[in-house]
Amino acid sequence: MNMRKYVNSHSGRAFGDRVWITPFFASLLIFITLFLTAIFGLFASSNGREQIPVDVILSSKLESDDSSGYFVNSELKRSPEINGNSKPRLPRFAYLISGTKGDSHRMMRTLQAVYHPRNQYVMHLDLEALPRERLELAASVKADPTFHEVDNVRVMAQSNLVTYKGPTMIACTLQAISILLKESSEWDWFINLSASDYPLVTQDDFLHVFSNLSRNLNFIEHMQIVGWKLNQRAKPIIVDPGLYLSKKSDIAWTTQRRSLPTSFKLFTGSAWVMLTRQFLEYCIWGWDNLPRTILMYYANFISSPEGYFHTVICNTDGFQNTAISHDLHYIAWDSPPKQHPRYLSMKDFDKMVKSNAPFARKFAKDDPVLDKIDKELLGRTNRFAPGAWCIGSSENGADPCSLRGNDSVFNPGPGAQRLQELFGTLLSEDFRKKQCA
Repeated sequence: MNMRKYVNSHSGRAFGDRVWITPFFASLLIFITLFLTAIFGLFASSNGREQIPVDVILSSKLESDDSSGYFVNSELKRSPEINGNSKPRLPRFAYLISGTKGDSHRMMRTLQAVYHPRNQYVMHLDLEALPRERLELAASVKADPTFHEVDNVRVMAQSNLVTYKGPTMIACTLQAISILLKESSEWDWFINLSASDYPLVTQDDFLHVFSNLSRNLNFIEHMQIVGWKLNQRAKPIIVDPGLYLSKKSDIAWTTQRRSLPTSFKLFTGSAWVMLTRQFLEYCIWGWDNLPRTILMYYANFISSPEGYFHTVICNTDGFQNTAISHDLHYIAWDSPPKQHPRYLSMKDFDKMVKSNAPFARKFAKDDPVLDKIDKELLGRTNRFAPGAWCIGSSENGADPCSLRGNDSVFNPGPGAQRLQELFGTLLSEDFRKKQCA
């Protein structure tokens, strides 16, 4: 009797509370409306013709050119336009200047020779350099009033062990690129230089000429590895001790050999490049996984800095047509060529100028030819190669760059004319046929 009273009283409370009825029927009405809309949307024809099944519509869409709406990365896969009609903003460059033990002073000299307030700079001394040398480099950058004011020069706090034949150099370069991408969203091209590199034109020359060039051009000397070179370069497997040791040593060769890749072609070329921000974002983010796949492949590849970017760019449809096969350097080799280029000296000065290249390498520390380049090509008598941004007085040996003006104004000189001649050749139809061939 008591149990019956409990049940009845409980049921009375449940069914007596009518607050839930209104939202329940409202939700039911919305559901029925949406369901009927979906049914009539699939089977009712707005023009009276028979409807095509949904699976056929999707199949037709995916097979057509207009499939961008179905893929989250469709915008990223579009090929960059080479010849844009709209005039882009003035360019900016991002430099990586790297060195090893004993290179800090040479790195500072190269930095000052290529400095411009519009650009971004990252300095990296590898782990072989003494901590004292790294601190001196950081202190020199910090003490410079222009660097402090503009805040566009950074010394990498983390020093990486770099074996220049192995993948550790690529890893260090990608880290520097990531830093530059994080610190600034405005630069257009990345340029890697070493302490033994030096410019042959001013930054005003460089910026002026690139103001009239497409932002999609990548300057990367490259050629496909074919024939007997595949056996010598692609099949051997190396191990870079820099990946797991704290002291520098040469690469180790394994007795095993690997088969050639079938999903991509191998390319090689100069390790010195000038690459667009768009291409490097693709390498860093790797939204279609190709850059990561190739990076893992080159982890055991001899001289991977001379193949990684080259192989990525020439196996990517959206970037193949942007690769200009030139590294923008003047480099002299012995005959027959040895493993490394020879050091440049006074006797090479005229050849350097006639090459129209904006950079040259390799230079020995404080070689007299560097003073000649400063005087005759860069007009550099103080810290920086002067440009239109330097509006201070130069009387009595004063530094005109101690007073900074508008960094969007350039004062091009003979170096700009030489560069324009070079690009007239590089952008010609005959030269462009060599792209990723």
